[in-house]
Amino acid sequence: MSVSNQAKRRGTILDEIMMYHRQQLPKTMREVPLADLRAVVGLATPPLDFLAAVKSPGVSLIAECKKASPSRGLIAPRYNAAEIAETYVRGGARAISVLTDGRHFQGSLADLSAVKEALRAPGRLIPDKKDPRRARGIPVLRKDFIFHPYQLYEARAAGADAVLLIAAVLEGGDLGSLTVERRLAQAAAAAEQVLVSRRRLARFQPVVFDPDMVAMVEETAGRMGLKVMRIASGAGHDAQMFAPNCPTAMIFVPSQGGISHNVAEYTAPQQVEAGANVLLQVVLRRAT
Repeated sequence: MSVSNQAKRRGTILDEIMMYHRQQLPKTMREVPLADLRAVVGLATPPLDFLAAVKSPGVSLIAECKKASPSRGLIAPRYNAAEIAETYVRGGARAISVLTDGRHFQGSLADLSAVKEALRAPGRLIPDKKDPRRARGIPVLRKDFIFHPYQLYEARAAGADAVLLIAAVLEGGDLGSLTVERRLAQAAAAAEQVLVSRRRLARFQPVVFDPDMVAMVEETAGRMGLKVMRIASGAGHDAQMFAPNCPTAMIFVPSQGGISHNVAEYTAPQQVEAGANVLLQVVLRRAT
């Protein structure tokens, strides 16, 4: 699938998601007035420092509770966000992200509240390495399509310590403009208990793969009677991390109708088999 088609498809999915949320939010605001949320937030305990948790020494992992996704469909049939979060924490997670989008990810604010309540237990505190007598809790992040100050109050009322702001899905009138970003920050400050932290976590530059590896993939596929073409990918891949350290290339197999990263994605078994055989032969050639 070409990069342009991938971008168009992803844009369509995001457009559909945002259209739904923009239509749904006024209904939610009528059902639960902002004044009610502010009253709840006013009684809440102060939020935990999410940034401090992920910047603490050692490996800092933000583990995610997600029941489903538009691309993969149902991921966890027996989904219990609180139990999953506790498992993550036992495994060393420093913070927990909870999907609260109901229509597309089958999540809810109730999931977030359940996670927060489960992690309040004393046994879920993380020791402070500098001072063993001190301990801090596990912060919880609301992952959703945030575009309105009301959603910040929603998040805090449900127990969130932080929220994720996805710039790519926002219009110029939302967080895409610094003016509105300041407006959201001011709304958060007014709530007094809402923590908003904004920083770039990672940005990866485009990677050019090893020309010898690319040529070997093409030659191997050609010998097997397969058609090949070079494409650029706009998605992030593990190969980006490998490329600076070892000879790297990627093999893509075609999806029906050019649709990928979507529940409608389908790749015929013979295409998958052909791609796997190309990979096998390339590995064998590199090993000899």
